[in-house]
Amino acid sequence: MQTELEDRHVAQAEGFAAMINASPAASPRTTWTLVLASFGAFLTALDVVVVAMALPTIQTDLNASLADLDWIVNAYALSFAALLLTGAAVGDRFGRRRMYMLGIVIFTLASLLAALSTNSETLIAARLLQGVGAAILAPLSLTLIVVAFPPAKLPGAIGIWAGLMGLGVAIGPVIGGAIVQGFAWEAIFWLNIPIGIVGVLLSRRFLNETYGGAQKLDIVGALLAALALLGLAWGATHAPEAGWGSFEVVASLVGGVLMTVLFVLWERRSRHPMLPLAYFRIRGFVVGNTVSFLQNVSLIGAVFLITQLLQIGLRHDPLSAGLRMLPFSATPLLVSPIAGALAGRLGNRPFMILSMALHAIGLIWLAALVHAGVNYLLLIPPFIVAGIGLSMGFPSIAAAVTGSVPPQGQGMASGVQRSLAQAGGLFGVAAVSVVFASAGGYESVERFFDGFTAAIWVAALVPVVGLVVALFAPRDNPAAEPAAGPAPREEELTPRADAV
Repeated sequence: MQTELEDRHVAQAEGFAAMINASPAASPRTTWTLVLASFGAFLTALDVVVVAMALPTIQTDLNASLADLDWIVNAYALSFAALLLTGAAVGDRFGRRRMYMLGIVIFTLASLLAALSTNSETLIAARLLQGVGAAILAPLSLTLIVVAFPPAKLPGAIGIWAGLMGLGVAIGPVIGGAIVQGFAWEAIFWLNIPIGIVGVLLSRRFLNETYGGAQKLDIVGALLAALALLGLAWGATHAPEAGWGSFEVVASLVGGVLMTVLFVLWERRSRHPMLPLAYFRIRGFVVGNTVSFLQNVSLIGAVFLITQLLQIGLRHDPLSAGLRMLPFSATPLLVSPIAGALAGRLGNRPFMILSMALHAIGLIWLAALVHAGVNYLLLIPPFIVAGIGLSMGFPSIAAAVTGSVPPQGQGMASGVQRSLAQAGGLFGVAAVSVVFASAGGYESVERFFDGFTAAIWVAALVPVVGLVVALFAPRDNPAAEPAAGPAPREEELTPRADAV
């Protein structure tokens, strides 16, 4: 049963949705909003993994060390994870369209710097800057859609957005492998530049400007949140190499936890909190974010392992390996829009539960099946089952989180969800890497399969925990009549002169 706070938030959200639905100015632009916001989500998700396929070529061309290669991957992930909450906050305060365009500009300029890099240091700096742009784009992409669409069409729109975002993570190896084999590694970054320019121009023309509820940017809260997320992310990314018990990893994780505590204490006393702590009393918000974290622990950890399985264990080149992942990676584009639309009718809870169940079944099936010399054709059914499960979860989780808070908090809710998803991916790679190293290694094919089997079991059992958590999601009833509730203040929907 929902709390009084949940009921009030639901009423506010429905009043806000009714206002958007009645607005004649918003409807002609909704299709473009969906296209442009989904583009941002796809681009930021894609760049998490696409560079990994180019690392051997980058190592040769730039004479990069192993530590350099580690930073080329992790620099993006660290700045992305650390600044997601800040990206959502500045969008709410200074205008979501304006900040979304700024995110595209930063991402594009960083891609130009990366493409022109002649040494590892410059490329690492460019990847850090790319993460800053992505941290603005990722949370605002969902908020733009939530604000633009009426309730009847919102679930399907979130499904398309989620499908493209999930596809970006999973299809990265295909695109990366194709570009590396057909062109130079720099082409990965050159490709972003014309796309970014077109994205800025179209966003300026077709996106509406909206604001959140923040009257003043919580600078101290933003700094504490960034330090907390950076500490946790740093520890997770360096644990596989340095060890979970090493001083730098323990100090980083402890520092991250300490900054989190300070962030909570500050937000409790702040007059303009960046993240209202009352949201953590809303069951849908807590359950949705927890499931999102666990889903990404398993997803990114599994993708990390499967790409190596196809290349190292089954001896396929990067492009062939990427193509063989399509039974797993293509499912979000096909399934997520349908799942999102059905969740709008049947509720998010059944799809979150089914998502975790199918995800677990697919990976457990894969873990039980894989051995040295396994026929690739046998891997296709578990790939499809796991992929369908993930695809059902993307839209239902996002809708559960953003739909559980009042309208002025939906941008921040999106930021929290993306932050926890990104953190989940970092911890997922760290966890499976430690298990892989302890149970196997790269010395031989047999040792590789020993490590892979043990690690994929870890990735397979995480969604079982997610399934248990999803059982506690609220039983939403989309078919019920909207409850009357107060509409948001007009200034939340119109530009403010003091937001320049």
